[in-house]
Amino acid sequence: MAQDDSVVMRKARELCETIISQPEFISIQKRVSAFEADSEAKGLYDSLVERHQELSRQQGMGQPITDEEMDGFDSLRRRVFDHPVAKGFLDAREEAHELQMSVRRFVSKTFELGRLPKPEELEEGGGGCGGGCSCH
Repeated sequence: MAQDDSVVMRKARELCETIISQPEFISIQKRVSAFEADSEAKGLYDSLVERHQELSRQQGMGQPITDEEMDGFDSLRRRVFDHPVAKGFLDAREEAHELQMSVRRFVSKTFELGRLPKPEELEEGGGGCGGGCSCH
């Protein structure tokens, strides 16, 4: 395991400092903070998550989901996506996930190849992360 003062860990810290100083990351953080401060947006989002879990549990137990239940879920979902702060939070989460996956893919591919990957080797459809990752 890499020690905290190793060259690799120093470079990892530099990478993280670079990431958090990027305008895109700052924008992500601002949208997450705005969401955390907006009780209406949080309430809508939490209700949607709870309703999704309920419907998934119901379906998992073999109980059918009625049209009325589905319409209610869709209506709640639309309300979340129509709320600018909640939508901003969802978009920010997706952007953060994409950034994480890009960095993870680059590092994983470097380990797999034993060298820096070429851009075409990092493409989504270009062979994935390799057999040793847990994303498959």
